[in-house]
Amino acid sequence: MPSRADRARHLWASAFNLPNQLTFLRLILAVVMFCLITWEWYLASFVLFVIAAGTDWLDGYFARKYGQVTTLGRILDPFADKVIVCGTFIFLAAVPAMNAVKLGLRPWMVVVLVGRELLVTALRSFLEDQGADFSAKMSGKLKMVFQCVAAGACLVYLDYPNPATAAPDWVRWTMIVSIWVAVLSTIYSGLIYLVVAGRLVRSGA
Repeated sequence: MPSRADRARHLWASAFNLPNQLTFLRLILAVVMFCLITWEWYLASFVLFVIAAGTDWLDGYFARKYGQVTTLGRILDPFADKVIVCGTFIFLAAVPAMNAVKLGLRPWMVVVLVGRELLVTALRSFLEDQGADFSAKMSGKLKMVFQCVAAGACLVYLDYPNPATAAPDWVRWTMIVSIWVAVLSTIYSGLIYLVVAGRLVRSGA
């Protein structure tokens, strides 16, 4: 029979396996990126954002391939996604140059993005406690893609010195369009999840 120390080592090894280590790495990259945004190192922030957001699939891939899916990983992976994306938009909304862009990023948009994540997380927690399947929908995955594109476009725009006058029109309009697509897809995705949740509740799930 394994000793208590052996069981503790096994739990530690299973909890901090390679997929979870990658998730922790993404969280660390997010913190560094937030510092770089504060220091106005936008190109470096963009590179870290691409790495942190672009490697999202890696931890899930390794977890499934090597049978290392853990409860900790199921909690940390979506948490890391929300920290990276929502945190980036929160820091971007605090940049004065962002607020100066007509039709650009506004604080209310960030509230919509963060509010949607809180709502869906609360609904998922409640419904899965009832035994219902409230897995991610395609609209949610597309929303994540659009948000990442918008955040990256904002960082590229800010990297220009005095971006209001120096940034090319195509860069500015790419940023504006991607921001609005991200916001609208976020609202649409939230409504889809609300409809699904309502159906599950009515069905007695």
